[in-house]
Amino acid sequence: MNDPTRKFRKLVAIEATRLLPGWDAQLGELADEAIFFDDIPQTSAEVAERIGDADGALLSYTAQIDGEVLRACPNLRYVGMCCSLYSPESANVDILAAQELGIVVSGARDYGDIGVKEYVIHALVGLLQGRGGQMWREEPMELTGLKIGVVGMGTLGELIARTLRFFDANLSYYSRTRKPGVEEELSCNYLPLRELLGEVDIVISCLNKNVILFGADEFAAFGPQKIFMNVSIAPSHEIAALQDWLGLPGTYALSDCLAALGGLEIADLPNVSAGRRSAGLTFLAKQRLGEIVVENAKRFLAD
Repeated sequence: MNDPTRKFRKLVAIEATRLLPGWDAQLGELADEAIFFDDIPQTSAEVAERIGDADGALLSYTAQIDGEVLRACPNLRYVGMCCSLYSPESANVDILAAQELGIVVSGARDYGDIGVKEYVIHALVGLLQGRGGQMWREEPMELTGLKIGVVGMGTLGELIARTLRFFDANLSYYSRTRKPGVEEELSCNYLPLRELLGEVDIVISCLNKNVILFGADEFAAFGPQKIFMNVSIAPSHEIAALQDWLGLPGTYALSDCLAALGGLEIADLPNVSAGRRSAGLTFLAKQRLGEIVVENAKRFLAD
């Protein structure tokens, strides 16, 4: 029978949750004892030490909880991810090990997509029209009619495609699975990746974390005078291959977060524009994320 009054005996956030303070407070109320660390643990041993005898743990997107940690913490029954969870392969928690040990892992989806959608238009229009710095071509350009390819037609990719279609961009896409409904509704053509790269002027990568599709051959197929944008939360490319491609004339790389392009290795290149924080972490996105994280924990306790 569900018991809404149940609490964690001990709940530990192994790093800063990056939630708004009110949500951390609500999480703390779900435990007899709550400990919130605000720095990032550097080793698995340090993570295991922080969790200790806790039955609940929280983390954001920078720390890792691997199988070694899960096996070293026999009291652990729940891990709440204060970040995205799309697949075991892209998670910073060893989901398969957790399943073997009977540990429930919960995460969030789609809470920050609206801010990312807005960033895409902001960044592209800025570069196309030369507002705030460099300009892609000799004359200002519009999104209207531009050949743009979306790689990864999940929730975020579809949201971006719909937004670009509003501005009358000429859309193509590549995805692991075809989306006939999207193709028909948005007049969006499906193309194999290499073919898409040869056809479009701009490619927008919307892939899950740890999915690498762009290497030297792909960038060679893409060629010069093009724009590469990555709005994934991590690189979807080989960093050295992107660096080499950026040596071609007229090439630009854009991202809302520098880490998604390759970090400091390419930060100072003149044709790179990247923010220092994710566009998916707006105030409203943090509100949505906080609601999901707290509800996930409450659901676990009630069940």
